[in-house]
Order: sequence, then C-alpha cells, then structure tokens
Amino acid sequence: MAIQKPATRPANPRFSSGPCAKPPTWSLDALKDAPLGRSHRAAVGKEKLKAAIEGTRDVLGIPADYKIGIVPASDTGAVEMAMWSLLGERPVQMVAWESFGAGWVTDCVKQLKIEATTRTAEYGEIVDMATLDYDQDVVFTWNGTTSGVRVPNGDVIPADRAGLTICDATSAAFAQDLPWDKLDVTTFSWQKVMGGEAAHGMLILSPRAVERLESYTPAWPMPKIFRLTKAGKLIDGIFTGATINTPSMLCVEDYLFALNWAKSIGGLDALQMRANANAQAIWNFCATRDWIDNLAVNKATWSNTSVCLKFTDPRIEDGAAFAKAVAKRLEAEGIALDIGAYRDAPAGLRIWCGATVETSDIEAMLPWLDWAFQSEIAT
Repeated sequence: MAIQKPATRPANPRFSSGPCAKPPTWSLDALKDAPLGRSHRAAVGKEKLKAAIEGTRDVLGIPADYKIGIVPASDTGAVEMAMWSLLGERPVQMVAWESFGAGWVTDCVKQLKIEATTRTAEYGEIVDMATLDYDQDVVFTWNGTTSGVRVPNGDVIPADRAGLTICDATSAAFAQDLPWDKLDVTTFSWQKVMGGEAAHGMLILSPRAVERLESYTPAWPMPKIFRLTKAGKLIDGIFTGATINTPSMLCVEDYLFALNWAKSIGGLDALQMRANANAQAIWNFCATRDWIDNLAVNKATWSNTSVCLKFTDPRIEDGAAFAKAVAKRLEAEGIALDIGAYRDAPAGLRIWCGATVETSDIEAMLPWLDWAFQSEIAT
C-alpha cells in the first residue's frame, strides 16, 4: 500500500551545499547594474570591486588593518595561494577531518613536499585543536563541508602564537563566529552562505600574515596567479580591487546584491540566526526518529550550514544504495535537490542550511524525508 505523500511542498527545493540557494529576494533583475562589456579596470569596475571588498569587511566585522582580496579559482584558489606563498618558513601542522582538508594535506606534502605533521580525524569527528603547536604554522578547515563538523570556537588558539593560522572558512563565513584575532589567513567563496556565483575566492590576511609575505620568499617557483608580493612588498592593489586576473563583473554584481541583502535583514547576527534556525529544524526532526542521526558525533561541533546525516535503521543492508534511493525520490518529486552525501563521505544525506535557505522550506521538506524513508524501507 502506497504511503501517503505530504500536502505541503517547499517553495524552493534547492538545498545544495554549493553552489547554494540564492537569497530569497533575488531575481535576475538584481544584476541589471552590472557593468557588462566594460573593463574591470575602468572606474566603474574598480568601484564595484572595492565595494565588494568593503562590504565583506562591514558584514563580517573584519578588522580595519586586515587585508581583503578577491582572487581567482574560488576558495581552492585562495587556500592554495596562501599555502604556496606562506608555508615553508617554519614547521607546518596540517589538520583534516574531511575531504577538503585532506586535499590541503596533499597539496602540502605531495606538491610542496613539506615534511608536515599531519593530524586527522574520521568523518563525524574532529581533531582536538588544543593539542596543536601554534608556534608552527597550522592549516585547517573551520567547517567541514563534507562532514558537517565545525570548530566550536577559537579559544584554544593562543594570542601570542609564533606561527600562522591558515583557515579555510568557506562553509563558515557569514554563518559562524570567526575570531579574527585568532586567524591569520582566512578564505571563503561567494557561492556558499551568501548564495553567490562560483569561481571567485576571498583571501583575508592579518598584519602577521602580511609581515610573513614581505619577509619570506618560498623556495619553489611561484605561478603569476599566486604572486602576492613584488620586490619584497605586498601588491596592495589586489586588496583594493585590482584583481590578479579578470573577474566576472556579473558575479561581482551578484555578490554585491547578497551583501546588501545581508545588511537589509540585520547583518551578521541575522545571517547566523537564519542558519541556526534551519539547522535546528533538522536536529529536532532527527531527535524524534530512531532511523536518522547527525553524522557529527559531538553536538558542540555540529555544523549549522552543511548538516550531514546518516541512516541508522538496522534494516538497511546497503547504506550507500539506500541513501541514494531516498535522495532520488526527493529529487524526482521536486522536494529536495542535490542532498546526497559528498562522494568521499560516509553514505547519507547532506542538507544545506545556510542563511539563504528559508526555514519554512526546511520544515516543508522534512515530512517528505519521512515519506521517502518509509517508502524506501518498505520496498
């Protein structure tokens, strides 16, 4: 006998973890002021790029003496630019608990060939950040997009550290508290919490990171696209809107819309509250069912953006096939798109809860998750 389908549907079924849902008030009309067909070095282009940088500083509360740059190749480009430019001056500790962090380990050990100390944890768990030596450089991911695990806070990072902290914050920025005084390099991309377009990364440098850049020259060749200094001085134009290569002014306009939307709803506090409410709806759902649970083990590390779930029903024989079948049912019904677990992660679901997602859509989707589970377990 067929299980009855819920009556209510999400208005927006987009729960992808990147690119993520657009802000609720977005439309193509938001891009009408993009200076298309114009040079990004023309006055209007420079003005837009500088507005994106200063808007980022304003919404995130980034200190005035930190440098903010728009760089190529999304968050990946920003992280690799930092690693290639800054690592090698002192010992390095690489920290990973999911696939993207593991990728940075590969960059360091196999590409840069640095004999780093590597600290890892399984999916759903996290490395004890208090056990790290912060007199060495530390590279880590704040929020594990593919594992749903985040650093609870930066309390264990000492203020008087000798090393640099290099933090991939692409799924954390705008939704979680980032302690700027504890982060020397921070990176993220527009297509996550702000629902912007892909291909552009943000690189944020503390004064300590700038000092390292101007006093240390890496031993390896530096591609032009990674070069942040010239003649031993920071190329300051990168951090005022003179990008290394040609940016998409259409994407810049889209990001400016997202920043203005964030300001209009109350800024960073409002963004965090929206993400928290979205995640809480899923956590409440899981708490009342014995067949699904958070992949993250410790509640203090549960992500409020990339919420990763695992099926726990003992009747499930093939976890990967079952999770894919549930996700396929939801997609076929137009209820939830792109919520399968990341390819390297344990079998399950990954539901994006960033600030551009409406809590009402999460709440409308969850009864359908019940339906999809019950339908699949009955087959």
